Amino acid sequence: MAVYFFYGEEDYNIDLELEKMSSKLNPDFKSMSLQILDNPDFDTLINALRTTPMMFGEMLIIINSEEYFLTNKNVFDDKELDEIEDALKNNPDTLNIVFVLKLPRNEKKSPDARRRLYKIVSKYNKKEFPTISTFKTTEIAHWIKVQAKQKGITVNPDAAELLIDSLGNNLRELDIELDKLKLLAYPETQITKKMVEEICTSNEDLFAFTEMIMKGERDKALLEFKKLLDKKHPLEILSATQTMLRKWIIIKTNKTHSTEELVKLTGMKEYGIKQTLLKLKNTNIADIVKLKENLFETEFKIKSAEVLDIESEVECAIIR
Repeated sequence: MAVYFFYGEEDYNIDLELEKMSSKLNPDFKSMSLQILDNPDFDTLINALRTTPMMFGEMLIIINSEEYFLTNKNVFDDKELDEIEDALKNNPDTLNIVFVLKLPRNEKKSPDARRRLYKIVSKYNKKEFPTISTFKTTEIAHWIKVQAKQKGITVNPDAAELLIDSLGNNLRELDIELDKLKLLAYPETQITKKMVEEICTSNEDLFAFTEMIMKGERDKALLEFKKLLDKKHPLEILSATQTMLRKWIIIKTNKTHSTEELVKLTGMKEYGIKQTLLKLKNTNIADIVKLKENLFETEFKIKSAEVLDIESEVECAIIR
């Protein structure tokens, strides 16, 4: 029975699992053998569930189903649920159906187990994908080890530790860094701490850069930006800086929360949060929000190919 129910807050692990399933499809017929549906209505859904696979091999139908489980009302009536249940029971082995529920991160939401649809899909291959707590560095290191092995590389323990210090439990960004490290190491396959230091912009560098902007020290910030360009592309700096600003905004607007709660919300370590609170003591939240908006606008313009000189555009965003 090839029916699955993937749910949880760690959307990147869900994406990796779906990618693994997709890679097994016949590449010559992938446009016909892969369907992705976003909260389809009943008619679209039941037609998909009753699809008869053709001669080109297995099919994969991914059903993003947030509205099925997180809204306040039942999407389907009893008669429709009867048909859905019957279609799943009679699903051919060559038709792989995956119901996907990506839960909002750090909002402690879960699918309503009382709903009949949940009970129906939970009979099959149900798998939860929770986030890995920032406290569980051993689990994050194991994830890095597994991902690295799949890429044909190995990561030294001290290198993995530095990656975790820099990126916390952000698996998507960790995987991006592993791809970069693989290219840097080629033709070698061993990833060292020195390589991580070379390719990963440290939190300290970003903090110094962003802090100079917040203090109005634009000339120093521009010099720091030039230094960062030796390590990363402007878009990577923009992305990483916005991530840091987002964490600052969370910390500044949730000062009454416990440190443990802030750790969960930001993915930062306890010591880092305490240091950030001290450094941001006299910083206006409105200034942080404005800077983040400026950088987001600049990133959008760059990605939309509206910018000819990327470095100059970022510099303008810094000083305005």
